Amino acid sequence: MKSTSISSLLPCPKILFSKRAFPPINFSSTAPFSGQVKFLSINCSNSSENGEMGNLKDALTGIVDERVEELLKREENRVLLDGLEKATLRVEMAKKELAEIERQELEAKLLKDYITQLETRTSEIAECQKDILEARAMIEEAERSLNVSGDARRRDATDRDIVNRDEERVESIKAASLSAIVGTLAGLPIFLSRITSSSELILPLSITFISCALFGVTFRYAVRRDLDNFQLKSGTSAAFGVVKGLATLGGGPPLELDAASFWSHALDGAVYVSENFLIFLFAGVGLDLCFKLRILSPFPIDRSISETHKI
Repeated sequence: MKSTSISSLLPCPKILFSKRAFPPINFSSTAPFSGQVKFLSINCSNSSENGEMGNLKDALTGIVDERVEELLKREENRVLLDGLEKATLRVEMAKKELAEIERQELEAKLLKDYITQLETRTSEIAECQKDILEARAMIEEAERSLNVSGDARRRDATDRDIVNRDEERVESIKAASLSAIVGTLAGLPIFLSRITSSSELILPLSITFISCALFGVTFRYAVRRDLDNFQLKSGTSAAFGVVKGLATLGGGPPLELDAASFWSHALDGAVYVSENFLIFLFAGVGLDLCFKLRILSPFPIDRSISETHKI
C-alpha cells in the first residue's frame, strides 16, 4: 500500500490519501470491466473550520464526477446503459399494456353485469306481459259475465216491472173496495134519515160507493208511505168531502136573489160538505188502519215485507 500526500492540492494539510487495490467487479456477463478499479481512501485527521470543510466537499465532488464521466465514456458501460434504457422502456410499455388489459377487463366485467341486468329485466318484462295477458283475459271474461248478468237483470227488471204493475193494480182494487165499503157504511145512517122508502137508497148509496172507491185509490197514491202525515191524510178526505158536498148542493133547487135563499143554500152546503167529509174521513181512517195492520200495502209495494209474508 502506498500513501500519497496531496497537501499542495487541498487546503487542509493534514488530510492524507491512500491508494488501495480491489478485485474487479463483474457488472454483466457480456461486458465486464477489465482491470482493477481503484478508489481513493481519504482520511481527514482534523477539520477546524466550516469553510475548509466546504472546500473539501467541492473537491471530492469534482473528483467523483470526473471518475463517473470516465466510467460512462467507456464503450462497455455505454452498452450497459443502452440496455438499461431499453429495459426501462420495455417495463414502461409492459406497465401500459397491463393497465390497458386491466381497463379492458373492467369494461368486460361492466358489460357482463349490464348484460345480466338486461337478461333479468327481459325475464321480468316477459312475466309482466304474461300477467297482462292473464289480466286481459280475466277482464274479457268479466265483461262477458257482466253482459250476461246485465241482460239477465234487464229481463228480471222487465219481469219484475210487469209483476209490480199487476200487484199494484191488485192493491189499488183492494184499497178501492175497502174504502167503498167503509164509506158506504158510514153514510148509510145519513141517507136513512132522509128517505121515506128503501128504493130511494139506491142512488145515494151507489154514488157514495163509487166516490169512496175512487177516494181509496187516490188516497193510496197520495199518501204513499208517509203514513204519519196527518195533514196529508185529512186534507185528502176534506178535498173529496168539499167537492162531493158542493156537487150535492148544485143538484138541489137553484139559488134565488134573496137573503132567505142565500142563507138556505149556505146552510145546506155546510151540511152536505160536513156529511161527505165524515164519510170520506171514515174511509180514510179505515184505509190507514189497514195500511198499519199490513192488510193493505201502501204505494209503492215494499218488496221485503211482501217476501216476508210469502215466507
